[in-house]
Amino acid sequence: MNYIHPSIDKLLLPYKSLLASDFCKYRNHVCRVYLHCLLLDKNEANAEKYAIAAVFHDIGLWTAKTFDYLAPSMDEAVDYLDVHDKTEWVEEISQMICWHHKVTHYSGPFFTTIETFRKADWIDVTVGLMAFGVDRRTIRQYRKPFPLLGFHFFLLKRAAQYFRTHPLHPLPMFK
Repeated sequence: MNYIHPSIDKLLLPYKSLLASDFCKYRNHVCRVYLHCLLLDKNEANAEKYAIAAVFHDIGLWTAKTFDYLAPSMDEAVDYLDVHDKTEWVEEISQMICWHHKVTHYSGPFFTTIETFRKADWIDVTVGLMAFGVDRRTIRQYRKPFPLLGFHFFLLKRAAQYFRTHPLHPLPMFK
């Protein structure tokens, strides 16, 4: 079993009170997405990028209190990267967040990390129904230390709330 990147908890901690009762749900989702990234891309040089993208990819749900959360999530990531002298990663991590809900194959700059991150999030959101060649037993094993805790129900509930007020654009994060 791979371990989570040490940056994950350090980056999530400032959001703990904002996430409140959703903290463990979101942390577990972040950890599973990160671990799926490592299964899809063995290049250790990308591990920290995946950890950062995983922490920030959905954080706008809470920081901006909106289901149209991609831009606010990217803003949080960019702020972190700027403050921590990682500006060379701004474009790549921003694009990882921007395209993580893309339904079809991504092609473009930073192909490996963006496509890996996109697949890793889909693996988790579909509870392994979409596995992209990853062994489904391994996917299930990652849910033992990082259980779902109702994360998927939380997303469905948020989608339903957003749909009531935006019926013509119910899923703004899909591209």
